[in-house]
Amino acid sequence: MGVAHHAAYAPWLEIARTELLRARGMTYASLEAAGTFLVITKLAVNYRRPVKYDDVVEIRVRVVESTSRVKLEHEYDVVLIEAGDGHTGEGNIQHAHTRHTGDVLATAATTLACVDRDGKVGALPDWLK
Repeated sequence: MGVAHHAAYAPWLEIARTELLRARGMTYASLEAAGTFLVITKLAVNYRRPVKYDDVVEIRVRVVESTSRVKLEHEYDVVLIEAGDGHTGEGNIQHAHTRHTGDVLATAATTLACVDRDGKVGALPDWLK
């Protein structure tokens, strides 16, 4: 169909979370080595406009303020940085929606719970709250 499949968004969001963690000086591997695991308990994506093949998008992620000791929430914007030509080998795919650089093509939210090696829910490390 010339557009990114809806299931492609979940890995994009995971990469964004991982890079946010890295920007704060921690890798996910070191978090797991310390016995802290973050599991998805909720994932919601609102698709506004299609991401076409060859588009360049940026996933913007932010942590949502929370009073929870065990949950971490994120919000995301999937932003069009550069529009590809949409060529799929079968000709250009035309879509009814006009898209421009900077457009938010999708928004998303995730909730993660902190668990230990045995899957038991536990408190987030202080530095991660």
